[in-house]
Amino acid sequence: VQLVESGGGLVHAGGSLRLSCVASVTLEDYAIGWFRQAPGKEREGVSCISHEDDMTYYADSVKGRFSISSDDKNTVYLQMNSLKPEDTAVYYCAAVWGRPSQRTYGSSWLYDYWGQGTQVTVSS
Repeated sequence: VQLVESGGGLVHAGGSLRLSCVASVTLEDYAIGWFRQAPGKEREGVSCISHEDDMTYYADSVKGRFSISSDDKNTVYLQMNSLKPEDTAVYYCAAVWGRPSQRTYGSSWLYDYWGQGTQVTVSS
C-alpha cells in the first residue's frame, strides 16, 4: 500500500486547509489515520476514519475544527478549519487493515503503511 499526502501549505491563523491522502488500493477494509509531528515533539494522532465500521476519531486538540472524510474509494481528506499556530507540523497519513478503537487509533505503532508527509505552517 502506498500513500501520498498533499494539500499542505502556509496559512494565517484562523485559515483553512484541506489535506488529501491518496492510496494505491481501495480502502474498504482499511482505516486511515492522520498524524502530525512538530519539531522536537512526538508524533501525535490527530484523526482516524475506519471504513469497516464508518467510525471517526479526533484528538481533543482538533475536535470541532478538523473533519475527516473519505470518498469511499481510495482518498481520505482532512479538512482543517480555524487553524492555530500550534497546528504547525508535518502531517502524515497512515493505513492499517481493520478497525482501530477509540483507545488505539492514535497509536503510530498500529499502522503498517505511511505516507511521506506534507508540511502545514500556520502563522500568527
